[in-house]
Amino acid sequence: MTLLHLDSSHSSDSITRRLTRLFADTWTAANGRAGYRYRNLAADPAAPLTAAYCALGRRVESHGLVPPEKVAALVEDPAEEREWALTLPLIEEVHAADTILLGVPMYNFSVPASLKAWIDRITFPGAYMEDVLRGTRAVVVTARGGAYGPGTPNEALDFQEPYLRAYFGRLGLSEDDVHFANAEMTLTDLVPHLARFKQMTADSLAAAREKVKALGATL
Repeated sequence: MTLLHLDSSHSSDSITRRLTRLFADTWTAANGRAGYRYRNLAADPAAPLTAAYCALGRRVESHGLVPPEKVAALVEDPAEEREWALTLPLIEEVHAADTILLGVPMYNFSVPASLKAWIDRITFPGAYMEDVLRGTRAVVVTARGGAYGPGTPNEALDFQEPYLRAYFGRLGLSEDDVHFANAEMTLTDLVPHLARFKQMTADSLAAAREKVKALGATL
C-alpha cells in the first residue's frame, strides 16, 4: 500500500495540515511508513509551466496516447529536456500511489495556486490520458472560512470540491473513490462578526476529524 500526501496550505499550522497529518498518522499506524511519501507544495512548489513545456506537450499529444517512458524520445532541445525532468518524477509519484491525500484550504472560493501548479505540471498532454488513475483513491481535506455545503447560501460559490471531483473523475476515479472531509466556518476565532458561529466551527471540525480518522484506518 502506498500513500502520497500533499499539503498546499501556506500556513505551517493550518487546519488542513493538522487534518492531513491525522490521516497520515492513522494510515501509517495501520500500513507502516515504507509506502508513505510526503510533498509540501507550498515550500517545494511545482515549477510553473513554460513555453517549452507546452511545445513538448503538443508534440506528444500529436502522437496520440504516449506513455511517460516514451516521452523523452520526443524531446527536441535542452529547454524541453528540463521541463520533462521537472515533470516525470511528479507523474511517477502519482502513478505509484494507491491513495492520494490532499490538504486543500479554500483560497478565494477555489484551490491554492500551489495545488493548481502541481495539477498543471502532472497533467501532461498525451502522457496523462483519461482513466489513467482508475483504481486509485483520493482523500481531499478542505478548510473553508465560511459554510459552502449543500443548502447553504454560499453553495454555488464552492469552486473547490466540484473542481477536484471533476478533475479526478476525468482521470478515472469514481465518485466512491474520491472522499472529502470538509472543515467549515474556520475563521470564527479570527473574524469578530463570525464569533456567534463558534459552535458550528467546533462541530464541523470534530466531524472532519472523525471522518479523517475513519478513512485513514480503512483505505
